[in-house]
Amino acid sequence: MDLSWMAWTGPTALFWLGIVSCLVIMMVWEYFSPGGNPRVGILRFETTRGDRLFISLLGSAFIHLAWLGFIGPGLWWALGISFVYAIGVFKTV
Repeated sequence: MDLSWMAWTGPTALFWLGIVSCLVIMMVWEYFSPGGNPRVGILRFETTRGDRLFISLLGSAFIHLAWLGFIGPGLWWALGISFVYAIGVFKTV
């Protein structure tokens, strides 16, 4: 299988591994604790764990894009900010 069109570099592979890991962890969590633990947070509508994961991933994408646009290619700080953002989303949304 020729995957050269995707430019599989180390960071690209780690990115996709991280996304797949998040999804697998959420599936295992849902299997052992079904229902998603819905709650109403600061957005004032009911969200489940899957909703909060989606909001975290979407926000992290925007954080990384903004970092690339304003700061430059060193994304380690953007990754740290994204982790803090995800923790905040899971605690408050």
